[in-house]
Amino acid sequence: MNNLKDLSYLRMAYALAAKAKGWASPNPYVGTVIVRGEVIVGTGYHEGPGKPHAEIVALQKAGSLAKKSTAYMTLEPCVHWGRTPPCVESIIQAGLKKIVISDLDPNPVVYKRGIKKIREAGIEVTTGMLKEKNKTLNEGYLKYITKKIPFVTAKAAISLDGKIATKEFSSRWISSAPTREYVHLLRGEYDAIMIGINTLLKDNPRLTVRHANWKGKRIARIILDAHLRFPMKARILSTLNKGKIIVFTLKKISQRKADSLRKKGVEVVALRSTSSFIDLKQVLAWLGKQEISSLLVEGGGRLLSSMFEEKLVDKVLLSVAPRLIGGKKAPSLYQGDGVDQIKDSLHLKRLNYFQIDEDCLLEGYL
Repeated sequence: MNNLKDLSYLRMAYALAAKAKGWASPNPYVGTVIVRGEVIVGTGYHEGPGKPHAEIVALQKAGSLAKKSTAYMTLEPCVHWGRTPPCVESIIQAGLKKIVISDLDPNPVVYKRGIKKIREAGIEVTTGMLKEKNKTLNEGYLKYITKKIPFVTAKAAISLDGKIATKEFSSRWISSAPTREYVHLLRGEYDAIMIGINTLLKDNPRLTVRHANWKGKRIARIILDAHLRFPMKARILSTLNKGKIIVFTLKKISQRKADSLRKKGVEVVALRSTSSFIDLKQVLAWLGKQEISSLLVEGGGRLLSSMFEEKLVDKVLLSVAPRLIGGKKAPSLYQGDGVDQIKDSLHLKRLNYFQIDEDCLLEGYL
């Protein structure tokens, strides 16, 4: 019976943690529920960097009722000073009798140390229940905190024959209006969107988050532009209040053009390269240093193909429309040289399917 109660309260803690999606990065999404007897006396989740952690919010709500209570936490509490004080000290001082922690924090400065310190204080601790939920909810954080580069999702709208545009490069609109609305909902969960310069030149997108659920959401827009062809009248330049614009280019480009973009508020990052192509691994490393923990790559075909070929994609989201476009010159999702043997092809795992309007959305991991 206790296990069923523990599961119920942990699920509630996860529901709280999910409220922070898209806001708490680069920190993890964490929820806490404190129960005394059969009564919930405190709840909380971490709203964003610099704000109190979930455990502290719940303890403040519980007050003196936290003593001899049980706390349900989705993630191991921190033991170090960051933007906020360590949570473990407050947890110990509150006099909790038991803590149920779903998963350990892989952050090297926290991993197992939070649990160790709590147990040393004489508080009972159990771990591992529903930990798979944390691995899905915090997939971005788990990669970022261990590898220091963003979690990468490749997103594309394709036809049944795998085309992302016609031979004339027309792509508006392969997917339906409800699907496009869902994409704006999805965008808000990420720190940044990345496209190649050809997509900017052909589609002139704003790359903003336009969904009622994300009012005030700012998202970084990343443009890969080796030869700095960025048009000075691009629509995206009028949206700097919606998030920073970062253009990656090469050292040998025109400084005059770079300075002109900088005057408009664009951050221009010139990378070294031994070829005429931008090193995608350098890009991801730079973004990681800027605390960008999740990245949505939206195209075009060349960029997506390069990301696939270099095995830099963690997750794929495809909206498949019931259309056949055809044409050898029509760009496909995955171009390049391709593989010789089926066994060498990229294989999506942990597949999930759902439908929006006439489109089938497929989600999987590489």
